[in-house]
Amino acid sequence: MRWLTHLGGARATLGTGVMLLPFGGATWQLGLTMLLANVLSHAAVQILKRTVVRARPCDAGGNPLALVDLPDPFSFPSGHTAAATAVAASATLASPSFGAVAIPLAALVGYSRIKLRVHHLSDVLAGAALGLAGAVAAARLLH
Repeated sequence: MRWLTHLGGARATLGTGVMLLPFGGATWQLGLTMLLANVLSHAAVQILKRTVVRARPCDAGGNPLALVDLPDPFSFPSGHTAAATAVAASATLASPSFGAVAIPLAALVGYSRIKLRVHHLSDVLAGAALGLAGAVAAARLLH
């Protein structure tokens, strides 16, 4: 789970988009779409995290239950899930055959965030919705 959760981190999600840029053509377009989708969803995630200020899963004493380091104290929505979904949805919109691999990977990132006790289910679902919205918006803006 710890390895999977990192697939939703900045290194993996931004790195995927950046790695596609040197190839030009449709591959360059996909990389740019992934990067814009990530930026759009990340902006929404950060605004919501600081507006909703929902605590991460805690025990009865208020101690975090997370099994990994926490990037910030706010739970809603899941930024890792949003980023993974933004990249997966961008790839799937560009070529539906990519969805067979990309969408399950994004879902596993979301599951890992719950399993590692970093997020509630509703955080992950909201993150996935924001990632999808970011991908759709980026595709429309760039195509």
